[in-house]
This record gives sequence, C-alpha cells and structure tokens, in this order.
Amino acid sequence: MSAGNGNATNGDGGFSFPKGPVMPKITTGAAKRGNGICHDDSGPTVNATTIDELHSLQKKRSAPTTPINQGAAAAFAAVSEEERQKIQLQSISASLASLTRDSGPKVVRGDPAEKKTDGSTTPAYAHGQHHSIFSPATGAVSDSSLKFTHVLYNLSPAELYEQAIKYEKGSFITSNGALATLSGAKTGRAPRDKRVVRDATTEDELWWGKGSPNIEMDEHTFMVNRERAVDYLNSLEKVFVNDQYLNWDPENRIKVRIVSARAYHSLFMHNMCIRPTQEELESFGTPDFTIYNAGQFPCNRYTHYMTSSTSVDLNLARREMVILGTQYAGEMKKGLFSVMHYLMPKRRILSLHSGCNMGKDGDVALFFGLSGTGKTTLSTDHNRYLIGDDEHCWTETGVSNIEGGCYAKCVDLSKEKEPDIWNAIKFGTVLENVVFDEHTREVDYSDKSVTENTRAAYPIEFIPNAKIPCVGPHPTNVILLACDAFGVLPPVSKLNLAQTMYHFISGYTALVAGTEDGIKEPTATFSACFGAAFIMLHPTKYAAMLAEKMKTQGATGWLVNTGWSGGSYGVGNRIKLAYTRKIIDAIHSGSLLKANYKKTEIFGFEIPTEIEGIPSEILDPINAWSDKKAHKETLVKLGGLFKKNFEVFANHKIGVDGKLTEEILAAGPIF
Repeated sequence: MSAGNGNATNGDGGFSFPKGPVMPKITTGAAKRGNGICHDDSGPTVNATTIDELHSLQKKRSAPTTPINQGAAAAFAAVSEEERQKIQLQSISASLASLTRDSGPKVVRGDPAEKKTDGSTTPAYAHGQHHSIFSPATGAVSDSSLKFTHVLYNLSPAELYEQAIKYEKGSFITSNGALATLSGAKTGRAPRDKRVVRDATTEDELWWGKGSPNIEMDEHTFMVNRERAVDYLNSLEKVFVNDQYLNWDPENRIKVRIVSARAYHSLFMHNMCIRPTQEELESFGTPDFTIYNAGQFPCNRYTHYMTSSTSVDLNLARREMVILGTQYAGEMKKGLFSVMHYLMPKRRILSLHSGCNMGKDGDVALFFGLSGTGKTTLSTDHNRYLIGDDEHCWTETGVSNIEGGCYAKCVDLSKEKEPDIWNAIKFGTVLENVVFDEHTREVDYSDKSVTENTRAAYPIEFIPNAKIPCVGPHPTNVILLACDAFGVLPPVSKLNLAQTMYHFISGYTALVAGTEDGIKEPTATFSACFGAAFIMLHPTKYAAMLAEKMKTQGATGWLVNTGWSGGSYGVGNRIKLAYTRKIIDAIHSGSLLKANYKKTEIFGFEIPTEIEGIPSEILDPINAWSDKKAHKETLVKLGGLFKKNFEVFANHKIGVDGKLTEEILAAGPIF
C-alpha cells in the first residue's frame, strides 16, 4: 500500500498506525467522582455464586397482612414454623385419606417443577431444606403409598396464572389481564347428575320427591365415588388445596377445603370464597366441609345410581362433596351454596339466592330473580353499596354475603351497559369459555362459539362500591323480579306478606323459547325460592322463615316485571330499563310507599296509579294492551300456570294448624 495515504505496512505485511498524542486513561469509581465529568451509577455485584442462587433471591416470604388475633397468637406461640406446617400437611393428608387403606398419602408442600440448587427436582425430604413434608405410617404398601403428592397450598393469583399457562392447555392471558380458560365438554351445571346421600337423618330433613332437586344415592355408592376421586387425586404429581371461608358473618363462618387438580379451579375458588389472611391460615385447623374435585376423571357408569359419566355427590353427614366427570367450576360454587341451604336454617338463619345492596343511609334491599330478570344489573347500582350479587344469609343481626366474589355472565357484555363488570375483568379474574382474537387476545363477548354461558369470576373488591366486609342491617325491601314475556304482569306491584310468600315459593319468570315450527312464544318457568336447583329443605320452610323475618323487621315485598308490556313477546315491547330503574329508585327512597294504589283482577296486586318519570298507561297492563280480549285471555292463562305449578306445594302444611298454608294459597290468582 502506498505511503501517500498516511498508512504504512510493518515488516510482517500488517498495518502500522502513525504515532499521535497519547489518549488519557479512562477511570471509573471513586477517582472519577470528584471531577464532575460523568455520573457513576455502578453498584455492588450480586451476592450469588450460581444462577439458581440468584433466582432464589427474587422471592421473599410473604409478610402478614393483618394483625393476628391475640387469642390465636397465644395458642400458636409455642409452635415452631416447621411444626405448624407439619400439622397443616397432616390435615391435608387426612383429607386425602383412602378409607379402605386407612391412610392418607405422603404429602410435600411445593411445586414438583421447582429445582433445588443441585439441579434435581426431588425435594430434600430428609432435611426439609426446601419443602415441608408429612409421611404417615402405613400398613399395606401400594404403589401410591410409595410416592409423594405435592401440595400447592393457597397459591396467589400470580402463582396460579403461572401454573395454568405452563400446564393447562386452553389457558391464556387476555388483553385485559384476565385468565381465559376452558371448562371442557361441560359448559354449565349438570343438575340431573347431582346426588345427595339419603340416610336416617336426611330422610326426614330434606325435600325429596316431585319437584325436588335432591336425587338420592346411598352411603355405599358415595364412598365408591369418593374413593375413585381420592385415588385419582393421589395419583397426580401435584394437587391444589384451598382453605377458605364462607359467610362474612364471623359468628356463622364456615371453613371449607377444596382439593382440585387444575389451577383454573383453584383460582376460581380463590375468587369466589372468602380469602383468609396468613394468620387465619396458620390457625385454620380441620375444615367444616371438603370438596374433592376430580372433574377430569369420569365416574364409573356401572356404579349404582349413575346415569352418565358425570356425578356431583353431596354427603351432608360426612360434610363432603365429590365431583367426577365435569370440569365446570360452577359446580363447586353451587355445591357449597346447597350446603349452606342445609346448615344455615339449622341455626335459624335464612339462606337466600339473591342480590343485595345498601343505600348511603343504611337501607338494605334484597333482589330475587331467575336468569335474565336483571338481578345482577339492578343490584349493582352506582348510588348504592354492593353487599353481594348472588348468595346471602339473613341472621338475627342483619344480612351477610356468603361469598367473597362475583360470578357474572359475559355474553354480549359491553362497557356501556355493564361498566362495573367490564372494569372488574382484569388481572386475577377467571374468564370461562370466552372467545378472543388469536393475536391481540382481545375478548369478543358476543362470540358464542364455545357456549352462551360465558362467565367471569372475580373478587368482590373488584367492584368499586362493594361494601367490605360484606354485611349490612336488616332489609327494608324484598324485591322479586320476573321477566314476564306474556306481558300481563304490572311493572311494579306492592305485595302483602302472604303474596310475598306465594310468589317467593313460585319463583316465576317467562322466557322466549323456539317451537318446532320456528314461531317463538313465551314459556313459563318456575323455580321455587328463585333457586330450586340449590335448596335442600322444602320451599315452604324457607318461605316461612322469610315471612317471619319480614314481619319482625317491617320489610315490604315488591314484584317487579322487567319483561314485556302492551302485549306478549312479538307484539308488545320490553319495558325500558330506565323505567325499571326509576321504579327501583322509588322503592329505595320510600316514595313508592306513599303512592296511590288500586287492585288488579285475577292476581289481586296493589299497583300504583302514578310514578314520577314513568308513563301512567303502562302501570296497569290492560291500559297498554290494544286488544283487551287478548289481554284477559293471556292473564287467565298465566294465572292457570301459577295454580298448576303450586299444586305440588298445596298439601304441605305450615304454621299453626296449617293456617299459613291457607293464607298463602288465598294469595294466589283467583278466577
């Protein structure tokens, strides 16, 4: 290369550079700080020698969130952390015990996928360095007794997200942060596959026979299914265990344990039950009721009382529930509700399938209604505190929510119509069976490709105006909602006590169903106590308790029609939601009690002649119908359907000498 370009070659043929000024040495650290030329942001190195050691520094132990009860603190003060965890695992092992082998499995706390510092996945059983263990003494050795079952105990939503995303196909994080999951082949409850053990006690206590949701099974068959579920759960490498509570009333709280195979189920119940503090978990002890959810495993069709591969079994004497052959999470929620419908009346507490809210002045309203009547919409009110959306208890001191979360329908959900539910769907929420964009993960709530029964399960504190704790004083208004597609019930009726009991027992709504020739016509639906699928005792027992409490507290009963006016479906129009809200507001404020009333024929309802902001002609249905003859015929038809439905209850005597039964019957339609 020529010398003219300023470069030269050295003797080896390589390049040599011309000599120039010597560059100053770059220094860092303390020597540099004084001259102000640059900011030194260096820091000390990580105090770890391996990558696993570094990862271990990421997580620290959860700190207590609330002060521990002093009594509980004293009881556990002498127990070491190691001993406390051993007691806890001993309790879980006992829950998972095979009754034929008289022993529970060996259990170890922790995720089997977590590696030790030596790279292995086997827990340090001998030293307990990473996992707590419990290994019961066993007699006969079986394959299952040789293995450890890993227990993932009361995991946080973040931990459950990780488990679901890693190991459960069909689990995704949506654009709003919720966990989208699939419930498998079953996308709703299976009431025909629900069984209740009929024994010497339940024989007399429970409602059996025509109209009852309680289909019997014997003790032996329950134990066969229990063994099947427990053996399946014990065969797994890991199970999820939730220890939680039901009922916000501290005097009547129930401890529940849920053992399941899916992170989806564990997160669902984390949201739907009341979440204990760390201190409450340490003193949790033995649960009052246990669910064994082996829903991924079918029941044996050859077992007595089984009619499909699905079976949801309740044993009230053993305080246990077994789920086989369905992964639909709602079975757990409603199974526990059935249990509360049995346990609470024994304490003279009324369990209710209702929404509940409270005004700023402390006035409480209960909302009863079947699907599609607007129970969730009307009980979720920006101007009132939400106590709960679905399950409640009415005690001697007031009302309390049974649950710690909400289970909202998502079909056709929009931010404009349901802003509170829309905003509650975020990180921590479970979205069941929804459809979303494969790239953006944005949910399309109008897409029913999987099912119409899409749902969101979230903690109640995700609702901004939720009242925490979820308790309130005695209700002043009891509102029964009906979506009357026949179009003959008034938009609002004031009920006397006997009428309230009659319509509470009836549990009426009318939906639109397709007929064979494609014409759509109204179909009457009756569900006793507005929740027949979950009640355990005869409906009149709940009705009598409701009447007693309403009478004692001076509560007023109302029947509100959120359905059609001016004609049946296809002829009339749906009553505007804005009108219904004005009616509900007038009930809350007490102004509707001061209105002028007149009586209707057939049903004998007391209806107001005027409500501010609502056209007077719709308050009496006959005025809104152009065809008066058709109105009368439809009214008589609906009255007949009520009387026919009530026949199954007519012979059940309640009250002194059955007088209350006579009063209730007289409160029904009269021709």
